[in-house]
Amino acid sequence: GGMADHTQVPVHDLGVDGRLTEPRFGQSFSTELFADSVIDFLKSQNGTKPFFAYVAFTAPHDPRQPPEPFREQYYRSLPPLPANFLQQHPFDNGMMIGGRDENLGAWPRTEAMVRDQLAEYYGMITHMDEQIGRILQTLRETGQAGNTLVVFTADNGLALGSHGLLGKQSVYEHSMRTPLIIAGPGIPRGKSSQAFTYLFDLFPTLCDVLGIKPPGALAGKSLKPIWEGRQDRVRESVFLPFLDIQRAVRDERWKLIAYPEIGHLQLFDLESDPHELTNLIDDAAQAEHVNRLRKLMTGWQKQMGDTVKLPARNRQPPKIDLTRLKRLPDPWQPEWIVKKYFDVTP
Repeated sequence: GGMADHTQVPVHDLGVDGRLTEPRFGQSFSTELFADSVIDFLKSQNGTKPFFAYVAFTAPHDPRQPPEPFREQYYRSLPPLPANFLQQHPFDNGMMIGGRDENLGAWPRTEAMVRDQLAEYYGMITHMDEQIGRILQTLRETGQAGNTLVVFTADNGLALGSHGLLGKQSVYEHSMRTPLIIAGPGIPRGKSSQAFTYLFDLFPTLCDVLGIKPPGALAGKSLKPIWEGRQDRVRESVFLPFLDIQRAVRDERWKLIAYPEIGHLQLFDLESDPHELTNLIDDAAQAEHVNRLRKLMTGWQKQMGDTVKLPARNRQPPKIDLTRLKRLPDPWQPEWIVKKYFDVTP
């Protein structure tokens, strides 16, 4: 899966006895292996019965090691820094020291390091996009495109320099927002929506599209009414919990983040501050929004059975300095990444 050398993915064959054969390594880049597999599957379909294919690319998870041409594509003109780039997150959000993702680059973050990692990240995404194109082309060539529903999504976002972070372990927008594209019969072309969505909405959505009665007691909601124009949203707010260390709730404009372990709170006006750089929690003029969002978060906690105790008031968190933190690589990081980004001596 992710967190493995993308050039050393184990490949098993299914033997005639129904057992997996011994793995073979190094046949191709992971993204190409997965695409090749689903293309073979699509070509094997004879059109007599429906099919379902789930393609779980491990890219662009780190190690961020795109094939050389895709890496060089973005090295030639390095991507710009994110608008909310910081050299270091201003406080420990619970994952600064123990979380592996935050150790993938030195503290403080430098512009050069972040732009290089963005280039490698974008290279992996571009390579994956090319492989998805091969899959879609196979659907067209086999005559199945007109009768196939295609869903593209991801399980999380990523910081990569935003707020001084590198990983996904935060409830800022850059980590919580993911792409969701649905295309196929009955789906209007070129229509977009900013409606709040969870990934578990996909199951009832697909059931709705396919005319299948879903089982009862589902937390997810069908998104079909949105693209049909019958609704502009399926929920008014979202609750964003992460372990016991972060909680957030947001509506169309406002977002409240709580860090229960350190008693810190953040309030952001996403309309005027989409990059979440100005914490308004101590602004007396915003007390009404703070109180409303507190009640909203408590309601979500009750609904979800979440017993984490929220801070009663905001406490200023202690400042941290991670510049001397020793960082050692995971065993699956390729040699060139180890030399470039890690402290290689114990």
